[in-house]
Amino acid sequence: MSDPVGDDGGGAMSDAVGVGSESFEEKIQEAVHSYHHNSSSSSSSSDSEDDKFSGEKFRLFGREKPVHTAFGGGKYADIILWRNKQISAGLLAGSTVIWLLFEWIGYHVLTFVCHSLILSLAVLFLWSNLSSFLHKAPLHFPEVVLPEDLFMSIALLLRDRINQAFVIFREVASGNDIKKFLYAIVGLWVLSVVGSWFHFLTLTYIIFVMVLSVPLLYEMHEDQVDAYAEKATVEIKKQYTVVDEKVFQKLPKVPFLKINKQH
Repeated sequence: MSDPVGDDGGGAMSDAVGVGSESFEEKIQEAVHSYHHNSSSSSSSSDSEDDKFSGEKFRLFGREKPVHTAFGGGKYADIILWRNKQISAGLLAGSTVIWLLFEWIGYHVLTFVCHSLILSLAVLFLWSNLSSFLHKAPLHFPEVVLPEDLFMSIALLLRDRINQAFVIFREVASGNDIKKFLYAIVGLWVLSVVGSWFHFLTLTYIIFVMVLSVPLLYEMHEDQVDAYAEKATVEIKKQYTVVDEKVFQKLPKVPFLKINKQH
């Protein structure tokens, strides 16, 4: 004879096991489904970022990367784009103080350097002599040795930039490319006009402030700026086409250019 209680208990246990296995399988399926959903969403987001800078949409200066990556993606990019706000704010405040000292107050460079050295030497001298009376450890002056490799790298970099400038000057002055010649003349003329408005220190300060502000503002509103830049680029190309057809193509060919090319 079969025990009814045993049968009921066995059936209940089998039903509980079945329900537990079904719920466990459902949990596994849900976890797999959520994993695939997250991976697909992450891949779609990465694809959207790639599509954002794939070059199909107009970007200023033809860049194909985000602004931070375009600036190198390192410490300098963090400073320019205010990722490190303490250093960026410190540089801006320091440059503003220097500009106010030399431009508004009328401080001279040599006077400023001498006064700074006098103040530093006086403070260090007093601290070194009063440390024994105040029962404090004397100051430890580190031995400063400028590395030779650093100055060699700077000298080589300056040499390369100067040689590159000479090459560009020779290409422009050779007369083979009238577009480069006109670009150089217009650029130098604009720079001379802007330089006549300000002193050199003021112009340097303005450029420094623009470096710390314009990229940040562009990163915040890059879509709107790129849209306006696209319209401006199209209009400039139209105007240049008109000028090229009416002016540049009608200029007489200079015969000595062929002689220079032959030589």
